[in-house]
Amino acid sequence: MCSSDLVAAARLVVAEASATPLGELHVAIGDEGSADRPIGVVAAASMREWLVSLAGAGIDPSSMIPAPMLLPRPEEGYLRARPAGEAVVRGPAVAFADEARLTELITGGIDPVDMDRDALARSLVLNAANPALDLRQGMFARRRRRALDWALVRRLAMLAGAILLVTLAIDVVRIAKYSFGADAIIARADAVGATGLPRGETVTDVDRQLAERLSSVRGPGAGFTITAAAVYAVVRTVPGVELSGLDFSPNGSMRLTVTATRESLPTDLKRALEAAGFAVTASVFTASGGRVTGEMTVTRS
Repeated sequence: MCSSDLVAAARLVVAEASATPLGELHVAIGDEGSADRPIGVVAAASMREWLVSLAGAGIDPSSMIPAPMLLPRPEEGYLRARPAGEAVVRGPAVAFADEARLTELITGGIDPVDMDRDALARSLVLNAANPALDLRQGMFARRRRRALDWALVRRLAMLAGAILLVTLAIDVVRIAKYSFGADAIIARADAVGATGLPRGETVTDVDRQLAERLSSVRGPGAGFTITAAAVYAVVRTVPGVELSGLDFSPNGSMRLTVTATRESLPTDLKRALEAAGFAVTASVFTASGGRVTGEMTVTRS
């Protein structure tokens, strides 16, 4: 049976035996290691007064033991002593304050045996260290103050530090891995780019050297290939015009030798080239044998 069930059962027993309303009583249950459990009953108002009085003196008792429960439990008969200046009696199943007529009624006329001082002192020490019945339970239980476990705090701090270090180490390893991977990719790109350089050329800066070679291959400006393709595309749009010569200069300009069937066609070609984005400089065209011949120099504007 759980403690709440025991308290409920004890309150029922007390309610049947007490004339005082149950709501005004504080019922506590003890344990002496036997099948029978001691039950303590005290007015709730008295408990409050005692605790307030003790608190006023700066005392917060860890336990409150009824005076009769400080005596040992006899196998038979009754024991009597004065642990706090007032006589109390304890028998196998009862413990109460000693009052002449009341004691005779409870004991059935059996006289209690008075305990000597040594036996009482031993009983006080034993019951104070391990009380069979403590009134500080239920609504009057002592509130425990949780002390800060500094050892646990230090362990948690060390654990948090270790987790932080491990996390940092993981990030460092990941960054290093990415860095090594990037270096490997750059090295591979440089190796592939070096294959586009002339054989035997010393590699210092692959990007710059490839740009220089590309510029030298295609020529300055837009380059020979692009310029020539654009010029031929424009010439095909002007019927009656032919190119009889073409010279690509180191400065990126291209000199065209143009032959046309009519006087107006060189002018039409010049306008078409300018419309295509070229800057055009034309020489004087001469007529000979029914054809007009002259030169034009084009550059990308």
